[in-house]
This record gives sequence, structure tokens and C-alpha cells, in this order.
Amino acid sequence: MARTNNTVRRTGTLIYFVLMFAGSLAMVLPFLWMLSTSLKQSNLVFGPVQWIPDPIDWANYAEIWDVAPLATGLLNSVIVTTLVVVVGTFSSTMAAFAFAKLDFPHKRVIFVALLATIMIPIVVLILPQFLVYAQIGWIDTLLPLIVPGLLGNVTMIFFLRQYMLGIATELMEAAKLDGAGFFRIYWSIFLPLCKPAIAANVIIVFMATWNDYLGPLIFTSSPENSTVQLVIASLNAYYAEQTNFPIIMAASIIAVLPVVILFAFTQKYFVDSFAFTGIKG
Repeated sequence: MARTNNTVRRTGTLIYFVLMFAGSLAMVLPFLWMLSTSLKQSNLVFGPVQWIPDPIDWANYAEIWDVAPLATGLLNSVIVTTLVVVVGTFSSTMAAFAFAKLDFPHKRVIFVALLATIMIPIVVLILPQFLVYAQIGWIDTLLPLIVPGLLGNVTMIFFLRQYMLGIATELMEAAKLDGAGFFRIYWSIFLPLCKPAIAANVIIVFMATWNDYLGPLIFTSSPENSTVQLVIASLNAYYAEQTNFPIIMAASIIAVLPVVILFAFTQKYFVDSFAFTGIKG
């Protein structure tokens, strides 16, 4: 019986491994093909399949800076994403701390109302937002992409609140006895303990902001205010007709690198966040 159980367990593990490996290939292969295409000459894209181009052509990475305002798009995306991630994370963590550990009137009702906003489709809000931004003169600026994100992210607030609920309240009570105020408790105790959860949410918010296409498309129009996603879209519209896909792929590789680098440095925290490492009193 024990031998049969071990065989079943090993078979299940093997099937699980094969499925996970197939899923990882399905996600990695398009990226590898994009990288391979970016190193090809345009006349070789539709030839025989070559994962390693022959010859390897780096000219696309040099040419892209001259044929499109990629540098301007990258700079705008960096400005928007940095402000939204840094300031938005600060405001979201403070809100999560308040909802998790502080007592104030109608806290539960306010939290439920905040969560209810997640149910509203983004497309429903586009027209009212556009009208408001037009009235205050924000259209064709980066402000519509930055200011709402500075006020926090509801999903991050919910996730971090749940995480902070698992941290012992006794830590807060002990800090109060030592004379610490609420902000000192938040900054010195709860914020460091929430690093894994914060890192996981920072990755998600960074990806959503960096890869946002709909917002810049609607609220900006001039090339000097375009983000990197709009630049790539304009490249695709022009060069796809000329079947010059390598230059589009080169721009896409450059645009995706910040996300890959961020995840490479924070993946440990991303995994740890799901282990729920809160301290128990």
C-alpha cells in the first residue's frame, strides 16, 4: 500500500511539473521570439525559423532612437511611474495601516465603500474624467496619469490591510507605552514588517502604470507628452505596413526591460508575500 501511495504521489508530482514547465514555456517563448526578431534583418523575419539570428544585427537598437521619440516616451513613463509608485505606495500603506489598526467612526462602512469602487469598470469613468480634466486644463499633460495614482491604489490598500491584520496588535500597544505616535508606529514598526507585501504590490502597480496604454491615448495627444507605450503603438502602425518588425521588437524589448529588471530584484519579496510572515504575539 505504501509503495502504491508513493507511486501515485510521484506520478502526480511529475504531471504537475510537466504542466508547470509547459506553462512557463508558453510565457517565455514569445519573449524569446521577440528578442530573436529584434536582432534580425527585416528580410529574414518571414524566412525559415531561426531562434538564433544569422547574422545577428544590432542596428535596430541604434536606429530606433533616431526614427521615433523613444527617449521622450521613456522619460515620460519614468516620471509617471516613479511618482505613482513612490507616492502612491506611501499613501496606500498609510491608509492600510489606518484601516487595519486604528479606530475611527464608520471605519467599516468607509472601507466597504472604498472596495466597491473596484467594481466600477474603468471605461465607465473615462468620459467623466476627460470632462473634468478638460475643465481644469489637464488634457495633453501628464497630470491625469499622475495625480489619481498619488492618492493610493484600492487593491494595494486591501492587500496590505489584510497583511497588517496578521501583525500582532501588541506591538502597537507596546510602542504607545514607549511614547510613540501613530506615524512613528506606522513608519518604524509596521512598514518594515510589510516589506514582502509592499514589494509584491509595487511590482503590480509598476507594471500596470508602465504598461498603461488607454490613459495616455485618451488624455495626451502631442509627441512630447507620449509615454513609451504610445511610441511603440505609433511605431507598430507605421512599420508593420512596411513589414519592418525587427525595429518594433527592438523598441518593445527596451520598453519591457525595466519590468524584467524590477522583478528580478524583488522576486524574493514577491514570493515571500504569499507566505504571510506576520509576527504573532
